[in-house]
Amino acid sequence: MKSPVRKMFDEIANRYDFLNHTLSCFQDILWRRSCCCELKRMRPGKRLLDLCGGTGDFATTYEKFNGTPDVAVLGDFSFGMLKGARGKKTVAVPVQLDAMKMPFGDASFDVVLNGFGMRNLPDAELGLKESARVLCGGGYLQVLEFFSPRNAFNKFFYRRLAPLFIPVLGAFFSKREAYEYLVNSVLRFLPVADFVALAESNGFELVHVKPCFFGVAYRVLLRRRS
Repeated sequence: MKSPVRKMFDEIANRYDFLNHTLSCFQDILWRRSCCCELKRMRPGKRLLDLCGGTGDFATTYEKFNGTPDVAVLGDFSFGMLKGARGKKTVAVPVQLDAMKMPFGDASFDVVLNGFGMRNLPDAELGLKESARVLCGGGYLQVLEFFSPRNAFNKFFYRRLAPLFIPVLGAFFSKREAYEYLVNSVLRFLPVADFVALAESNGFELVHVKPCFFGVAYRVLLRRRS
């Protein structure tokens, strides 16, 4: 049986990119570019998994800055989102999958990207363990995510401002319920410090944490312990 969240993403897939860019004032594009530039400096290997990759924006950006991988997979639980990657300039092969139980062997990848997907997993710890399993020792997990707010500005933004305009825009262009879910999923998710601690207890070491737009989102780069 299809989960309600997966069904929701299938239904909004055709407007997902447009709303993502609009709601972030196109900052999401810059955030992905920053992630990929930072990864380039790490000189990672050539096997890429764009996990919870949706319509493939992260994989496409990664290839622009890091060249064509030897192996590239675009993984998502939503078939509708994967269909949205058609026509994009990525060599990543789309695979519908469960990020908590992936159909890959141990140490299959050198880089795992996860853009705005970690908070949608029913169990973030299980998702981290599975990402660690499919990464080689010394491989990188790049997480770009909206974490539960802790500073005053972001508490005000997510608890007061976001519920006023994000669902309204969602209703106008797509589905109101999906964008109510978006706001609530951020408030329910872990703070960034707790997420890092969870990652460190499940096979990773922290490379860096960098805020995006005053901490509305964060770029978290993790290295798989050998």
